[in-house]
Amino acid sequence: MSLPAILQNRLSLPVVCSPLFIISNPDLVIAQCKAGVVGSFPALNARPGPVLNDWLDRITTELAEHDAKHPDRPSAPFAVNQIVHKSNDRLDHDLELCVRYKVPIVITSLGARKEVNDAVHSYGGIVLHDIINNAFARKAIEKGADGLIAVASGAGGHAGVLSPFALLHEIREWFDGPLLLSGAIASGDGILAALAAGADLAYVGSAFIATEEANAQAGYKQMIVDSTASDIVYSNLFTGVHGNYLRQSIVNAGLDPEALPQSDPSKMNFGSGSAKAWKDIWGAGQGVGAIKRVVPAAELVRRFAEEYALARRRLGLAPAAAYANGATAADLA
Repeated sequence: MSLPAILQNRLSLPVVCSPLFIISNPDLVIAQCKAGVVGSFPALNARPGPVLNDWLDRITTELAEHDAKHPDRPSAPFAVNQIVHKSNDRLDHDLELCVRYKVPIVITSLGARKEVNDAVHSYGGIVLHDIINNAFARKAIEKGADGLIAVASGAGGHAGVLSPFALLHEIREWFDGPLLLSGAIASGDGILAALAAGADLAYVGSAFIATEEANAQAGYKQMIVDSTASDIVYSNLFTGVHGNYLRQSIVNAGLDPEALPQSDPSKMNFGSGSAKAWKDIWGAGQGVGAIKRVVPAAELVRRFAEEYALARRRLGLAPAAAYANGATAADLA
């Protein structure tokens, strides 16, 4: 199945940048979109609630100005992540703003709700829902999601435990719509591998933590650079949902990464009053070993593009000229 119109001929690479809790902000989203990949942020990053209006106004205005100046290479669309879990007491407010600004892509997490999908469809937007197994994937499509984000083993944040190959295969047996893959993708080779395995787009997150625009502490960015896959710890202690975190940040908090207690999933809280007890426990995926330094987001996208093109050449594949009207890595400078 072809990609939705909003994702056709607007991308320099087949990449959607995942929404990073606390870290994704307008600076990062705008830089990602101008570089030709879908930028995104969690609605809950804009605090307090009225700040979300300011963020959406700035993002839509600056991207429109960019497109007017560069009609031959418009920016990629942006996305807003909505936590649809019952604990999110801001959902109605934030969704209303997404409708008002006609946010092109809404990424939904922690539950699938038909009324949310209907609201996004009312103005022509699309909904991508993140899932960790085939059963959740079916429920999301049944409730009206347009596409799926398969969050496989090794992904940063709230990750699953299934192999990406197994998860993609099971979903593709019945679903031919837009399918994204998340899980330790931090290079152009990984982006190509995601497509070869059956995904339409790669979903990339942790690599963008170590960018100049990201709203992360300098120590967090450096820890990303210094870490490898073996430094990632999988636990549900910090939010009630299993996720991957940097080992050293857990040690720095005075905890033993090898003896973390289990959390009660019923204590999940993603509302406007969420506690900050674990604000210095830093999430990341197993792809951190590919991240060697802190760079501007546009430079990271250029690196991905160069690696992606090289990986295609190694396999004897034609250049990927379908994205961004045939833009090359050099064009992204």
